[in-house]
Amino acid sequence: MTGAFDVHRQSKLFSAYALQEVFGKPIEAETPQSRLKQVGMLTVLYMMHQNHQKLTLSNIIEITGLTRNGAAESINPLIQRGILTETIVKNSMGRGTARQFEFSASVFDRLT
Repeated sequence: MTGAFDVHRQSKLFSAYALQEVFGKPIEAETPQSRLKQVGMLTVLYMMHQNHQKLTLSNIIEITGLTRNGAAESINPLIQRGILTETIVKNSMGRGTARQFEFSASVFDRLT
């Protein structure tokens, strides 16, 4: 059973992990502004994950108010870093496709 202390501890560890992964391992030609956006996006995605919301591009756009391109600019480097994995799924109407994301298993392994 996960207690409130464990959830709080994991949240702090996740924040430290996000900062270390993004600022400690910059991608070539990446700007400081891009790295800051990635850390902010990780915070939003982690909160969505904790609330059992699907990490779809549409849900992220709805929560953040970003455009599709704006959200993708922050998410794509996180995929490149191996923090997120991407799957193409059917959209909510069942006809088209949608991008859905998950945290890599290694992320939560490092938080224990």
